[in-house]
Amino acid sequence: MQISDLPYPDPGVPDTRSGPRFLLWLGRNQLGGQFKSLCWGLMHHCGIAGLPFAVGLGVEAVVDRDGTRLILVGGLILLLGIAISLGDTMLHRTAVTNWITAAARVQQLLARKTAELGAALSRRVAAGEVVAVSTGDVEKIGWFVEAVSRFLAAAFAVVVICVGLILYAPALGVVVAIGVPVLAVAVLPLLPHATQRADVQREKAGRATELASDTVAGLRVLRGIGGEELFLGRYREASQEVRKAAVRSARMWSLISAIQVLLPGLLLITVVWYGAELVLAGRITVGELVAVFSAVALMLYPLRHFEEIAMAYSFSRPSAKRAARVLSLTRTDPEADPAPDAEPGTLADTPTEPAPAKAETAAARPPAAPAPGGDLYDPETGLLAPAGLFTAVVCGDPDLAGRLAERLGGHPADAVGSPSVLLGGVPLDDLELDTARTLVLVQDKDPVLISGTLRELLDVPASGAVGAAEALEAAQCADVLDALTQSAPDGVDDPMDARITERGRSLSGGQRQRLALARSLVTDPDVLVLDEPTSAVDSHTEARIAGGVAALRAGRTTVVLASSPLLLDRADRVVLVDGGTVSAVGTHRELLQDEPRYRAVVTRETDEEQLLDAVEGLDTLRELTEIEESA
Repeated sequence: MQISDLPYPDPGVPDTRSGPRFLLWLGRNQLGGQFKSLCWGLMHHCGIAGLPFAVGLGVEAVVDRDGTRLILVGGLILLLGIAISLGDTMLHRTAVTNWITAAARVQQLLARKTAELGAALSRRVAAGEVVAVSTGDVEKIGWFVEAVSRFLAAAFAVVVICVGLILYAPALGVVVAIGVPVLAVAVLPLLPHATQRADVQREKAGRATELASDTVAGLRVLRGIGGEELFLGRYREASQEVRKAAVRSARMWSLISAIQVLLPGLLLITVVWYGAELVLAGRITVGELVAVFSAVALMLYPLRHFEEIAMAYSFSRPSAKRAARVLSLTRTDPEADPAPDAEPGTLADTPTEPAPAKAETAAARPPAAPAPGGDLYDPETGLLAPAGLFTAVVCGDPDLAGRLAERLGGHPADAVGSPSVLLGGVPLDDLELDTARTLVLVQDKDPVLISGTLRELLDVPASGAVGAAEALEAAQCADVLDALTQSAPDGVDDPMDARITERGRSLSGGQRQRLALARSLVTDPDVLVLDEPTSAVDSHTEARIAGGVAALRAGRTTVVLASSPLLLDRADRVVLVDGGTVSAVGTHRELLQDEPRYRAVVTRETDEEQLLDAVEGLDTLRELTEIEESA
């Protein structure tokens, strides 16, 4: 895999059982790149390892006054220099390629998982942790993946140097062969402490990032209530904790680096002192001493890779653990036994088509998409949205409404043990994700607008049956178009070419909500689920939106979770969900008259107000009776 070939056609299915297993899986998927990096690293480091021996041979040639041998040694050094330069250049190239391709693979996996979970991701994982995994953690994981091949090449070069010294100058080579393993393992006792401090630093940094992202997301609200300085102070405290943790971690790593410099220096002094005695005793030549000294001096370079691989693993292991935890999230638990189908009660509806039988095996092929025009049914609550009708759902608990919207879309926040929603009798959880998303579209109560032109915002996968102009008109976006045209630079007369700022921050909440509604209407899915689509608009605009949506979606299945009488009065049928199950079904006017619980949610009446209304009604009835009797 080359950088030019990115992105991957398929990033694969990762091993998310643990952080180390995830790193091992990444390494296995880049064996080709790792092998190339290893080969170039061997050329580079073996070239460095050969220099001391060439220098020793050159010194001996000078001592022996052998010009021919000196010329041959010069040619050998030239070849070694070419190997070192070429190996270093290509090693850097292949190592960076391994880094970028590994990071790109993780990014693709995270993007795929985000698209799979949708809004449920933020319910399971904090936003700050998602940001940390997608940025800093990805870089650390890529660092370790690319450092493995360089470490292996350096380790091989160290072994070659030690073996060569034993064969070339046994008296000094043995000293070096004993000292080098000591240098390699000397810092191992310090690594757990360094790793622990690094973990504390990353944990505090993740909390600070989460606090910053939450503060930025709610900045407008914070300014409105005067809480901006309070949260700024909290972020300052969090950043100071991160700084202190980083200093403690850096102290430990600096100690490890100092040991990596001190011990090789002591080995070098030992080699020079002992070698000088051997030269004086006539046991080795001056050339052999120079060769051993040069080898030990140059060995400091490959030994640095031992420290680097320790640091890379210490930093990447918790990063890989966090990435694996995010990537292991699923819409449903495949090992959980499916809950039995809920039996509809006397007031709850039943699906018009029977639910399909349980899949024979987990590896069975996903069922085909249901035929158009099927009913949407939730076995857990008993909610039925008949095909082609405008169904309004009233929930006394706003949180329940949000969870129900996610369930109807086939991506609930916690689906373990919950029966799947059925569309035309086919479980959404058994369908391919792309197919389920095409059939059922959910717009939550806080839709996000991506920066770009209005034309780009409405350029979404759609059936083509609904045009942008129709959708904008149904969502009552005329004033939004005027506002975009006025704020557009000179020369931009078409509001479709006007740019929308990130998250639509230049627009009001109601304007953003209506643009998001228009985007959903343009998509024209088989089933459209809207969660409080008009909560940020005034009543007059809400009434027009209710009429526009009802007219535009005529004959198409539409589910709106709301408690506004203006929307409920436009619905073909209204369903009251109380206590997690359907408790009443009818039209808005019927339920308003016959269901006290429904009336309490929609009209916001308290029990005392309902009692007063009943007493007043009895008094009025008594007065009318007395008038009739007197007449």
